[in-house]
Amino acid sequence: MSSDAAKGRSVDEGRTGVRAVELVQHWSKADDAFDRPVHALITGASGFIGRHLVERLLADGKRVRLLVRRPETVAELRSLGAEVIVGGLDDIGALTSAVHGVEKVYHLAAMTSALSVEEMLRVNRDGSGNIARACAAQRERPLLVQVSSVAAAGPARLGELRRETDLPAPISNYGRSKLAGEQAVAQFAGDVPITIVRPGIVFGPRNREMLPMFRSIKYVRAHFIAGWQAPPLSLIHVEDCVELLLQAAAEGSRLPPPAWDPFSQITSGRGVYFAATEEYPDYAELGRMMRSMLNRPRAPVIPLVGPLAWMAAGANEQLARWRGRPDSFNLDKIREATAASWACSAELARRELGFSPPLSLQNRLQTTVEWYHQQQWL
Repeated sequence: MSSDAAKGRSVDEGRTGVRAVELVQHWSKADDAFDRPVHALITGASGFIGRHLVERLLADGKRVRLLVRRPETVAELRSLGAEVIVGGLDDIGALTSAVHGVEKVYHLAAMTSALSVEEMLRVNRDGSGNIARACAAQRERPLLVQVSSVAAAGPARLGELRRETDLPAPISNYGRSKLAGEQAVAQFAGDVPITIVRPGIVFGPRNREMLPMFRSIKYVRAHFIAGWQAPPLSLIHVEDCVELLLQAAAEGSRLPPPAWDPFSQITSGRGVYFAATEEYPDYAELGRMMRSMLNRPRAPVIPLVGPLAWMAAGANEQLARWRGRPDSFNLDKIREATAASWACSAELARRELGFSPPLSLQNRLQTTVEWYHQQQWL
């Protein structure tokens, strides 16, 4: 999920040293609300998961602070009571101000696609390290919840489930950058309490990443998959993902201190959780589930065999470079779409956090389709 916390221009770029920080406060409750402790700082609040997380915390009466580059992207959240600090993940002054005095930091800001690997690493690796460093510099260090991805772990063998203790083996640039972000924050685990959450494919209201799949079935009356063998998937509804993030912050284990082995921390079985349902449909099965919801019971599943998917993604990636704007349909996504399996076990989250989605995957998809129709996205 790309975020306005990870792109755009910094405020008052001409100044040297600590940049100017704009702190905007809108409180509709009691006059002494500002005296309450800041419960949480959220990066990536303008993104899909981040916005849902902020709304949940505000609804629970928490004092929430946001770090964004463009405050207009979170105007609605600000009107609900969120504080806003303007700055990016490379803005040390803004990060220091944003982290100061908060109890928890939820770091969601990331790039899911970029025009270069270096650009993605600057955000997903270096930005994560900067957040952890800012937390470590505080007298009272906040809890850091690092929101990563199953892509950081890499695919599973067909018929098996990925577990948190497995050695990571990402296959995409995005996955490698998210793993690098995990390693960057893990260096500070001796000073900062850190928990990493790796969501699968997150869907639900406001999500645009899966919308093309829904639209293809409804309008093209076909569901396209890359290759003959579609991989099993790990999915989670955004409300369930937010609930797991809150549970991980409140009750989760924390990463052990750094050790000589850079992977020993994140494979220790402590401080890392997969976020997924216990249903693992593959791309083909997912399309079949959606067909009846979209009144397209006969929409066929069409595999793009041979080099077709790779050629289409490569052409689109070149077009994105020509336009100077990254696109989510690229070679990185084909690498992920042609993996053996993305089925990840949620057993650890269930056992330690009591995580259990209240509704089935079928039900969650149905409510998502209904929301799309209500908003006229379909």
